[in-house]
Amino acid sequence: MPTNSDILNNAEQFRSKMFGGYESALSYTDPEFVQIFENFAFGDVVSASKIDDKARLKAILAALIGAQGADAFRTMLPGALEIGVTPDEVKEIVYQATPYVGLARVLPYILIVNERLRGRSIRLPLSPKKTTTRAEHLQRGNDIQVEVFGEHMRDNWVDASAETALVREWAAANCYGDYYTREGMSIADREMITLCFLAAMGGCEEQLRAHVAGNIRLGNDKEFLVDVLQNLIPYIGYPRVMNAIACVEAAAAEMEQ
Repeated sequence: MPTNSDILNNAEQFRSKMFGGYESALSYTDPEFVQIFENFAFGDVVSASKIDDKARLKAILAALIGAQGADAFRTMLPGALEIGVTPDEVKEIVYQATPYVGLARVLPYILIVNERLRGRSIRLPLSPKKTTTRAEHLQRGNDIQVEVFGEHMRDNWVDASAETALVREWAAANCYGDYYTREGMSIADREMITLCFLAAMGGCEEQLRAHVAGNIRLGNDKEFLVDVLQNLIPYIGYPRVMNAIACVEAAAAEMEQ
């Protein structure tokens, strides 16, 4: 069990790893708030976590998109890049948010990422990551749905109601065929960040439970998912994290039956 001194040292080390000696404006205008936040987010939370720093920062970036925290995203992105999240991974996180939160909410983050990458003299566009054609994206996407959720997803739009058939077909072709087939991030990582989008958005408990099951099928076990979600508390708050953890527990228990 880390001592209070250990936690404070960990907070300073993690902050330094992400931001070096940089001091934000809030450090001068709101120093007590910054101290409380950083001691908890970078000290208590990180000290209690077993996941690696890259997974932590990918989860945080995804959650900030889901929560529509553009200013916090802009602040955390340089730290994520310093930790080792690659420009390709950052782009894929933002791109994949589109089918879950929509362009209206994603566009600001594309612009923030472009601004930050150009500031690091990274040439845009990055190398292409597309691996599927328009002609095959429905089949490729549905194959991934089956891998993630099970055989019951095979051609799941065929016997669906008239009201949902087209949406189900689009989900296979667009959400999975256009995005999950891209290089730059594993399917397991894509499912993890999807869980973070949904947890941060709130009100998506049905989809959350489905994606918990998908994560577990891909090897992101219950302990890992709870750890990921606990890391999001400083950024999206206790209520949404606790609701998401309840979904993890419910979905995991159902899979064990």
